Amino acid sequence: MGLQLRDLVEGKEIELKDLAGKRIAIDTYNILYQFLASIRSPDGSLLTDSKGNVTSHLMGLFTRTTHLMQHNIKLIFVFDGKAPEMKRREQERRRQVKEEAKEAYETAKEEEDIEAMKKFASRTARLTPEMLADAKELIAALGFPIVQAASEGEAQVAYIVKQGDADYGASQDYDTLLYGIPKLVRNLSIAGKRKKAGTHVYETVKPQLVSTTDVLNTLGIDREQLIVLAILMGTDYNREGIPGIGPKKALKLLHEYKKDFEKIFNIVEWNKHYSFDWKEIYYLILHMELNQNYEIKFRPFDSVKVIKLLCDKHEFGRERVESTLQKLEEQSTQKKQKGLHDFFS
Repeated sequence: MGLQLRDLVEGKEIELKDLAGKRIAIDTYNILYQFLASIRSPDGSLLTDSKGNVTSHLMGLFTRTTHLMQHNIKLIFVFDGKAPEMKRREQERRRQVKEEAKEAYETAKEEEDIEAMKKFASRTARLTPEMLADAKELIAALGFPIVQAASEGEAQVAYIVKQGDADYGASQDYDTLLYGIPKLVRNLSIAGKRKKAGTHVYETVKPQLVSTTDVLNTLGIDREQLIVLAILMGTDYNREGIPGIGPKKALKLLHEYKKDFEKIFNIVEWNKHYSFDWKEIYYLILHMELNQNYEIKFRPFDSVKVIKLLCDKHEFGRERVESTLQKLEEQSTQKKQKGLHDFFS
């Protein structure tokens, strides 16, 4: 859902060139859902091949990843593992929302209401096992490592960065900060030009670099207090938060009562709103299950495998795919030649 810190924290705008040569661990589910929500036909329907297989996520993944490859950015794709038991309520709510959106979309389709179709279609996005398998196949063909998280992908991303196996983590959500990630990059998958919602005006979107240390210093709190701040506002484990408590009110409580968390949750009458203890969420976030036995290994991309998956299996335009891969080949050759030149000079 995304920790609502935008009103309190602002990231530093950077350019893609600032990330050249850097290793970035990506919260993959986060970007795949972005692609499913944004890459659609004019009526809001997903892109598919002639067999009905969804290709929107592959289109986004190929286009964005190869663009980042041209900037010499090294990506590590992290996939969610088993969701915590506490997340089941939120997962069920999301399923219900998607079902309702699907019904509304079908009604709009019958009425030939294109605007309503687009509106409701973007809310129906689902990642199926087949879609995830295709995404992993494409990532591997492009030469990037895949890390399977034990549980929440965001926690795994943070861990990889903290271990020094990546320079940054990438996600649109601020939730990653709760897991102690040193540096977070936002807007990585949408950097460039995009249309403002509900208008025909385009805006420039640049990557943002967020330092957790800077965030905590700016807010005047530590990581444990940040987790409490999140719980007060609402997390994936208590979506509604506490009614009437937004970022500024939550921060004021933490400044006033410091680490007396019991006092804070008594004041906001936690037990009036929830049937479980706030500490369950607090300790879940603080001690999220992690995969500590992952392998980070980058390989050369395999054009044959990419073309086989995208063009032969899913009917992507061969000329466009081959043109993109050719650019990467030329760039790779230039890097090798430059390396040899530097070695002998």
